[in-house]
Amino acid sequence: MHGNPIGVSNRNPILDTRVYEVTFPDGHTAEYSANTIGECLYSQVDPEGRHYAIFDEIIDWRCTKGALDNHEIYQVSHNGNIPHQRTTKRYQLCIRWTDGSTSWEALKDMKVMYPTQVADFAVARKITDLPAFWWWVPQALKQRESIINAIKTRFKKKTHKYGIQVPQNIEEAYLIDKEMGTDYWHQAILKEMKNNAVAFKFLEEGEQVPVGSTWIPFHMIFDVKCDLTRKARYVAGGHWTQPTSQLTYSPVVTRESIRIAFMIAALNDLEILSADIGSAYLQAPAREKVHTTAGPKFGPTKLGQTVIIVRAMYGLKSSGAAWHAQLSETLYGMDFKPTLADPDVWYRPAIKDNGLEYYEYI
Repeated sequence: MHGNPIGVSNRNPILDTRVYEVTFPDGHTAEYSANTIGECLYSQVDPEGRHYAIFDEIIDWRCTKGALDNHEIYQVSHNGNIPHQRTTKRYQLCIRWTDGSTSWEALKDMKVMYPTQVADFAVARKITDLPAFWWWVPQALKQRESIINAIKTRFKKKTHKYGIQVPQNIEEAYLIDKEMGTDYWHQAILKEMKNNAVAFKFLEEGEQVPVGSTWIPFHMIFDVKCDLTRKARYVAGGHWTQPTSQLTYSPVVTRESIRIAFMIAALNDLEILSADIGSAYLQAPAREKVHTTAGPKFGPTKLGQTVIIVRAMYGLKSSGAAWHAQLSETLYGMDFKPTLADPDVWYRPAIKDNGLEYYEYI
């Protein structure tokens, strides 16, 4: 800040308070503590410090000097038999990784890690008759087909849950209510639209849509809870928009932080309190400029009107980040501060009635 380093270094990572500005591949920047950066670096390697590359595709092959050719596949054994030689020695594949880099890797390693991809490559290049491929490629392809066929025999039935028929759209929901003589799905829809009312701003006749706003569709999804109550969720078609990463990025508390908190509670015989915030996203203002057209679910008086979305609704790509920012602002207002080791663990000093000083963590 103003040319001065933020925080101080320390050989103990927990006490290292330095803050760095990190630039991401898409150009946006963010500030992270040395701890967080270190965790990200270590998460990309194994315990021995070896980097893991993610496979993209096979782009070429070669055999180096000394590799067997088709005439050397057969060899006479001590009993006079002429078995085929099974070897991948001196055969290599050129692999492209997801980071754009390429490297030549031994066929013996790649056939173990990516057997179906290597087999498909051999078939496409018409090299399945070479000594390094003929003896295992057909078996790999056959095994793949058997796995695929086994998977296809299982079908996840999405039309029912807990023995209750789950509608795929609003019309089917009302049809089920009519056939069953109930109004369970109708009440679920009314409850959801009532909860979402704060997210809608209806334009008056002649009022223009805000500049830069994108029209998106909405749809209702249905579910059955464990207690057999019906649940309806009004979801935005967020795939119609392309917001920047600055609007959508939202961190998540690490599992390690949760485990440490549980361990501290267990060692000190403390109670852990949990809570759920209903319709959490609707507490935050929308970060994207989007609008839609009111359908039958809004009622006959609103049908066909243009609706501006003013709250972060489920389905929008930026809703998670908007809710995270809103919750952070609320916690700051309650005198909580984020920890340096994990920005999603918050704490504040407090004093008990007997004068004991302690920290509260969220």
